[in-house]
Amino acid sequence: MATIELTDKNFRETIENNDIVLVDFWASWCGPCQTFAPIFEKASEEHPDLAFAKVNTEEQMELAAQFQVRSIPMLAIFRDQILIFSQPGALPASALNQLIEQAQALDMDKVRADVAEQQQKQG
Repeated sequence: MATIELTDKNFRETIENNDIVLVDFWASWCGPCQTFAPIFEKASEEHPDLAFAKVNTEEQMELAAQFQVRSIPMLAIFRDQILIFSQPGALPASALNQLIEQAQALDMDKVRADVAEQQQKQG
């Protein structure tokens, strides 16, 4: 699957319609973003069952603000519409592949229970 260009208009639909979504927040002027881009693209070709998406932080400022992007590149991973990972920095291919494996192996029933517990404590 080719990478999806995320905007305010298709963000929710993309997250809702895919089990696992990896999101690369980037900008054209960012050197580390340019280094990470081919690694992200290659991973998207190696994992056609996952959704790989990119957010241009210069064009999608509201999305970048929503995810409190302060440093790019920033990778976010959603599984079953739950944000399970978010961290700035360019990753080597081996680290990205490890993250993908960890995301696929997560016990989402436990994650949902943990989220519900956190929400009860806050609410």
